[in-house]
Amino acid sequence: MESNTPLLNIRNIQSSDYPELATLMDLVFHDVGGAWPRMTIMDLIHQFPDGQICIEDSGKIIGAALTIKVDYNRFSLSHTYTDIITEQNVIQHQASGDALYGLDVFVHPDYRGLRLGRRLYEARKDLCRNNNLKAILAGGRIPGYHNVADEMSVPEYVEKVKRKELHDPILSFQLSNDFDVKRLMKHYLPEDTKSSGYGTLLEWDNIFYEEETPSVINTEKNLVRLGLVQWQMRAMVSVEDLMNQAEFFVSSLSNYHADFALFPEFFNAPLMGLQNEKTSVEAIRFLSEFTEDIKQRFSQMAVTYNINIIAGSMPVLKDDRLYNISYLLHRDGCIDEQYKIHITPHEERDWVIDGGEKVKVFDTDCGRVGILICYDAEFPELGRMLAEEGVQIIFVPFWTDTKNGYLRVRLCAQARAIENECYVALGGSVGNLPRVDNVDIQYAQSAVFSPSDVYFPHDATITEASPNTEMIIFADVELDKLKYLNTEGSVTNLRHRRLDLYGGFTRPKEE
Repeated sequence: MESNTPLLNIRNIQSSDYPELATLMDLVFHDVGGAWPRMTIMDLIHQFPDGQICIEDSGKIIGAALTIKVDYNRFSLSHTYTDIITEQNVIQHQASGDALYGLDVFVHPDYRGLRLGRRLYEARKDLCRNNNLKAILAGGRIPGYHNVADEMSVPEYVEKVKRKELHDPILSFQLSNDFDVKRLMKHYLPEDTKSSGYGTLLEWDNIFYEEETPSVINTEKNLVRLGLVQWQMRAMVSVEDLMNQAEFFVSSLSNYHADFALFPEFFNAPLMGLQNEKTSVEAIRFLSEFTEDIKQRFSQMAVTYNINIIAGSMPVLKDDRLYNISYLLHRDGCIDEQYKIHITPHEERDWVIDGGEKVKVFDTDCGRVGILICYDAEFPELGRMLAEEGVQIIFVPFWTDTKNGYLRVRLCAQARAIENECYVALGGSVGNLPRVDNVDIQYAQSAVFSPSDVYFPHDATITEASPNTEMIIFADVELDKLKYLNTEGSVTNLRHRRLDLYGGFTRPKEE
């Protein structure tokens, strides 16, 4: 190295770079044939200039990455080196290919230890993402195998390298750069005696790859705006009174271009006060008589104001059994429902409410969402069921009377966001209803939580309301960040589950 501090620059390789590039390849690949002919490098530059990348120090090339496009379905299967580069040194680049194929990454021996290879790999990943390609494939050598060839088979060697019991100068580096070994390829490069002719088929998946869509209508939305209503419980004189208040909030959220509006659990409880002489069981069944009408009015609002509405939860009487159900009113007019699964002792004792049987993930125009009603958020199994179905946002409409109860819901909801790598929005009610038995006081501080990693706020809280104050709050959540977290997070909870120990019990029952 000519100086203690390199002056690095990363750029595309030019035709005039060949003499310097060839010298470097001869130095690095002296055991497998050295530099490629000038014709081969010129052909690479001509056919796919963006794929040929080098790093220079003060104008001197010290590392490079050579790349082509290929058909994923063909080269994700076993192949040989000559399928990529013929014996006549002709590169099999496919301009219409849907994946990158890494030919070589090499760095001058004097510059090893500076993580320049990692920079070249990251440049390839950026190229893959920017070109909306499925993956990066590569046939890798395992030159360390010859040292232990008399002691173990190639599969055993690869497994020990993966477990870091052995170090291979190429495979260990590729694994540390997020590549997975998909298969072993016998006779990949027969002249590579150090690898006994074997190659590893490595793959890095582009989690942002999107199939071509015919129009922007089918494009997945990334930035989603959540709107939460921290609802003030107050005396109501009619359903019209209730719905006028609800429409005010829906209209306000729509004016700020929110994609979702979340209302609290039992937000319609003030209607129980219309007949205050009833017992608790009679009052909750009386309240259920308004549910269908309220549901249909919310559905109309969802269409009119172009916003998806989670209508908190409401009591529903079916076959003389009472349930607590949350409705998801899509802005295209569709309606989904989620039953509360776990019934609190209060609901069971005073209202005789029954629990539902399953949780579901709903497809919306803004991602895959689930609903856990209040107490349900305190059971990690339900959140994991939703995670296994690809949930991105969990909505938690809740009602709690004391701060203790609120904190149970809040802390458990935040745990669900972390362990399931998703966003969680919880919305509650405030105020009091002196004329309504069993829902007379409320405590709430609505909030939106994220997973806890560098992609998100330092306290994993995107936004939160003022405690016990009627208001609306907004949160913009980025769904792409969840994809980053799942594959490249500081910890990856979903990927590191020990399914060999507990894999089966969280899965929902088959319908």
